[in-house]
Amino acid sequence: MKSLSKLFIAGISLMTLAACGNQESKDDIGGKEEGKLNVVATNSIIADMAKQVGGDLINIHSIVPVGTDPHEHEVLPEDIQKSEESDVILYNALNLETGNGWFDDLMETTNKTENEDYFPLSKDVEPLYLTSEGQTDEADPHAWLDLQNGIKYVREIERILISKDPANEDTFAENTDAYVQKLTELDTQAKSTFDDIPEAKKLLVTSEGAFKYFAKAYGLEGGYIWEINTESQGTPDQMAQIIDSVKESEVPVLFVETSVDSRSMERVSQETGLPIYTKIYTDSISEEGEPGDSYYNMLKWNIEKIHEGLTQSRGEAKPLDE
Repeated sequence: MKSLSKLFIAGISLMTLAACGNQESKDDIGGKEEGKLNVVATNSIIADMAKQVGGDLINIHSIVPVGTDPHEHEVLPEDIQKSEESDVILYNALNLETGNGWFDDLMETTNKTENEDYFPLSKDVEPLYLTSEGQTDEADPHAWLDLQNGIKYVREIERILISKDPANEDTFAENTDAYVQKLTELDTQAKSTFDDIPEAKKLLVTSEGAFKYFAKAYGLEGGYIWEINTESQGTPDQMAQIIDSVKESEVPVLFVETSVDSRSMERVSQETGLPIYTKIYTDSISEEGEPGDSYYNMLKWNIEKIHEGLTQSRGEAKPLDE
C-alpha cells in the first residue's frame, strides 16, 4: 500500500499537470533556457554549492526553501514540476531527506533513476553516527559543517555537471578550483581558531546535535538538547541532561540555530543563567544580503561567532545583539 506521502505527491502531481495544460513551461530554474542545465537541489546549501560550480551555465531550484528544516518537508506542486523538468537532482543522503519519505516518493513519482537523474553528494564522506539508543546505526547528516566534507560535495557536483555537459568542462573545473581554494583557506583558518579557548569552555551547546562534524574538525565538544530534528524535541529528560552538562562545564554562552524554534534553548538559558549568544546556521543558508547567505558565509559566520561567544567570561557574557 502506498504511503500517505506518496499518495499526496501523486495527487499534486496530477494537479500540476492539469494546471500546466498545453502551456509552455515557465520554469524558475530557467524555463529550459538553451545551453543551460536545469539543476534541482534538495536544500539551499546544496543549491548554493551548485551555483558556485555551475555559474551562469545552470538554472537552480532548491526544493526546501531558505530558512526551513530539510529533515521533514511537504512537497509542493512546484517541486514536482521542477523535478520532472530537471537534468540533474542533487541530494545529501546520510539520513537527511528520509523524514516522512518525501524524497524517495518524489523520485518515484517523477520517474527518476539514482545515479542517472539524481545523485547523493555525500558518497565520499566518512559518516558520523547518532548516539541515541536505537539509532546508533543511523548517520548524522550534517557533514557539510566540516568544510573538508563540503569540498567533497563540491567536487562531486563538478563531476556530475561535467558528465551532463562535457562541452563546458573547462568552465566547471575553473569555477570549482577557485571555490575549493576559498573553502580550503577558511578550513585552514578554522582549524586554529579555537586554540585559545580553555578545554572546559569548549562546549558548543545548540538545540539539535548537528555539530558533530564541526566539533570533530575544529577541536570542540558538541552539546545539545535533542540529537536530530526528526526525533522528540525538548523532552524533560533531554532538558535535564543538557542543563547538567552545561552546569558541569565552564561554557559561558549558548547558541540556537536559525532553522529551529528557540523556546527550548530559552528554557535552558533560564535554568543555567547563561545567555544565548547568537543564532548560527546548520540546515539552511539565509536570505540574500544576510550574514549567512551562502555556504561559505554561513560557515564563516559560525566560526567567528562561536569563537567570540566561547571567549566570553562566564557570568559577564551577553547576547551579541545587546
